[in-house]
Amino acid sequence: MKRVNDIDPQVLSAVRKGAVIPAQPLALDANRKFVPKYQRALCRYYIDAGVGGIAVGVHSTQFEIRNPDIGLFEPVMARTSQAIDEWCVKTGRGILKISGVCGQTRQARYEAEFALKNGYDACLLSLSALKDSTIAEMLVHCRAIAGIMPVIGFYLQPSVGGRILPYEFWREFMEIDNILAVKMAPFNRYQTLDVVRALAESGRENEITLYTGNDDNIVMDLLTEYKIQTAAGQKRIRIKGGLLGHWCVWTQKAVELLEEIHAIIASGKTIQAEMLSRNIEVTDCNAAFFDPANYFAGCIPGIHEVLHRQGLLPGIWCLNPKEGLSPGQSEEIDRVYRSYPHLNDDSFVKDGLDKWLAD
Repeated sequence: MKRVNDIDPQVLSAVRKGAVIPAQPLALDANRKFVPKYQRALCRYYIDAGVGGIAVGVHSTQFEIRNPDIGLFEPVMARTSQAIDEWCVKTGRGILKISGVCGQTRQARYEAEFALKNGYDACLLSLSALKDSTIAEMLVHCRAIAGIMPVIGFYLQPSVGGRILPYEFWREFMEIDNILAVKMAPFNRYQTLDVVRALAESGRENEITLYTGNDDNIVMDLLTEYKIQTAAGQKRIRIKGGLLGHWCVWTQKAVELLEEIHAIIASGKTIQAEMLSRNIEVTDCNAAFFDPANYFAGCIPGIHEVLHRQGLLPGIWCLNPKEGLSPGQSEEIDRVYRSYPHLNDDSFVKDGLDKWLAD
């Protein structure tokens, strides 16, 4: 078993402060075969960009890696962990390694144990497979996985496979031992508030860190201070960082953005209107990448397209041959490139690409 306090103190401190944590895509060739060279390059890119962690085996890595006829879960998770460790040693940095954990309890236990053996620090626990379970059954499941390794709770929007998780669930979840953080991605302000309020009422706001996964509201989530009245008095809660598919592209600029937000908060100064506009700019980019106009059908190919244009992926192929860019999505990506040149990190990638792709 690994506990939260077993995580490297410097890494844990960075996570508590709030970090950029990209949800890593899967590198495939034209035959839809795993390409470790490019998977490794992505790890190097993220680490050099200044991230505080990398999440692997999550939605952006494609859940199909778990299909027995594809058989990529173990090799992808093992090779990526090794690539992260090697680059961290070379650069003298440390980051949080997060493994996605899915399925019913038996499968989730196996995935958590495999992640632990391969050096991952925590798991992002999906409850998508428990759609028909009661709150009590979901909590038993969460406790079982927290008995293996630190857990990051995950509120995933129902439109892409999640389920409604009421306040009552989150209030009990916050009492579970060995919870590191919660990623909130319901794309819904009411449901996000349920999680924040549950944390405030639990009194564990110094032990459990909130991360946004709301790709439609990233900047505002990070700027907002919640003032929650509890039985113990008013609690002031902030969402500290982001664990985002959106931040697997243009990552170096995302790191700069989070640092800017942290500096604004530390200064105590009034938030300038420009930051509100920045929120909409980032959301507009996310709309091009994630394809909400087509119910997120092109969300994985969309992020692949950006990374492919930069040379960080050999193509935009997905394990599912039916997945590709939606009609007009490439043109939308062209548009946000033109509209918000200050948000892309193309020059940073150009300078580092040869190094990241080298053997």
